[in-house]
Amino acid sequence: MAPAPSRDRPAPAARGDGAARASAAKAPRAGADKRPAPRRQAARSGAAGASGSGSGSGSASYLAIVVLLVLYLIATLQWRLSTWAAVAYGALSLVCFILYAIDKSAAVNGRWRTPESTLHLLALAGGWPGAILAQQWLRHKSSKLAFRIVFWCTVALNMGAFMWLARWLHRHA
Repeated sequence: MAPAPSRDRPAPAARGDGAARASAAKAPRAGADKRPAPRRQAARSGAAGASGSGSGSGSASYLAIVVLLVLYLIATLQWRLSTWAAVAYGALSLVCFILYAIDKSAAVNGRWRTPESTLHLLALAGGWPGAILAQQWLRHKSSKLAFRIVFWCTVALNMGAFMWLARWLHRHA
């Protein structure tokens, strides 16, 4: 007695039916196609949290930039901070955004990648506003939890260092 056909294998062809055997031999077997399935692009939506990248709400990321601007205004009004900080944050943000874009292109094309430690050090130095924009606009480095945790730690450290340095400069000016 012949075994019952499974869902993975076609039923055996009857003897004498060469066409049925040939088509059964050409039928693809389960798991025979080793190519990875194409990645689906998440539908982008303006709704908070609907990014599909696992990064949570994009507006929460933008809130960090608003907080930096408020801290900068407070430091400027209270301690007469010069414009060097704004220029430094702007320049470092631009460099960081460009580095994220280069890394995204390398990831898509299978080329050499920028080490995560480099991205984190640049964010810590003050380029994190550009990194936030790159993560949101380019959809890069926005879903890997370990990266995001370290990234937000660098943001917090940078903001604390910014306020400490602004106050220290005021006291020693």
